[in-house]
Amino acid sequence: MKSTRTQVAIVGAGPAGLLLSHLLHRSGIDSVVVDIRGREEIATTIRAGILEAGSVRTLVDTGVSDRVTTEGDRHDGVVLRFRGENHRIDFQELVGESVWLYPQNDVFVDLAARRAADQGDVRYGVADTAVDISGERPTVSFTDADGQPCRVEAELVVGADGSRSVCRKTFPEGTRREWFREYPFAWFGFLTEAPPSHPELIYAHSDHGFALVSQRTPTVQRMYFQCSPDERPEEWDDDRVWAEMRRRVNGNGFEIQEGPISAKMVLPFRSFVTAPMRHGRLLLAGDAAHTVPPTGAKGLNLALADVKVLHESITDYLAGAGDRVLDSYTERALDRVWKAQHFSYWMTTMLHSVDGASDFDIERQRGELSLVTGSRHGAAYLAEAYTGWQPAR
Repeated sequence: MKSTRTQVAIVGAGPAGLLLSHLLHRSGIDSVVVDIRGREEIATTIRAGILEAGSVRTLVDTGVSDRVTTEGDRHDGVVLRFRGENHRIDFQELVGESVWLYPQNDVFVDLAARRAADQGDVRYGVADTAVDISGERPTVSFTDADGQPCRVEAELVVGADGSRSVCRKTFPEGTRREWFREYPFAWFGFLTEAPPSHPELIYAHSDHGFALVSQRTPTVQRMYFQCSPDERPEEWDDDRVWAEMRRRVNGNGFEIQEGPISAKMVLPFRSFVTAPMRHGRLLLAGDAAHTVPPTGAKGLNLALADVKVLHESITDYLAGAGDRVLDSYTERALDRVWKAQHFSYWMTTMLHSVDGASDFDIERQRGELSLVTGSRHGAAYLAEAYTGWQPAR
């Protein structure tokens, strides 16, 4: 068996794992990153991405890449559409911030290129990953892409391995608590070859359910509409998809741009948090510790925010600060996580239809949307949360 010693072993080479490895490298700390997926697989898995202002600053200021600002699409607001009318929330005017439309797989491409340029030890395409935290030093064992059994011994292990986290399952029984909510709907997502329907995202509330008009490139757009979690994408031809989008979005002079459809998928909704995010020398980050509904565009941003806090905690710990800095990681990270859980839940329940909703429920939703769009304070709350809570100055 091939054996390696390092300071930090990271399970998961998505954006969270690679950003942590990059930040540790900048602090002079060695790491080994492993992932069951191949590099090309991660890079070509199409995923949406709205980056908060703070996430963009992290990528640019730490030298990952400035491609997000040169090739990403800066958005200074979003549109809430209800009763057939558009109502714009102006982020710049309200809070002086913006967000960037930049797909998650592009964030990965930038981080993977940076780690490769820095000769980082990132091992893609491994199998049979197992974490052992019972000894003096935790270990990660796996079979590498060439079929060679490997073992990495580290001072700390970080699980950034997604919602099906192997690392989370390594916590001894009874040492963590879970909070979970499953929603009675999902998103039907698809890509279309068409020009943008609008310069910014449109979140549409309608009598027929929620729809989201988003973008990807000048010629390919991403859109979603609310559906049942049991919906089967293969049963929807292009005509049926567009008919559903039209009745939820079109009207009063606004029409979505249509084209050939590809990459249909159904995205179930759930909220999940586990705590603590640390047991002994094992720590969790990103989806391994929490997931949110996509309505508030918080998932990737929460993962990157976790990593910034975790990098500080690990750096202090390895400098001799002791276990207390690892203990504080959960509290510091969860402060933002629960804010994001609330915001994501709020956006979701304000915009989506629920089977069996009464006329009162529907009119109450519209009243809430009117309150948000008609009040500077209401609009500013949405703008601040959407662009990302900034550290106190």
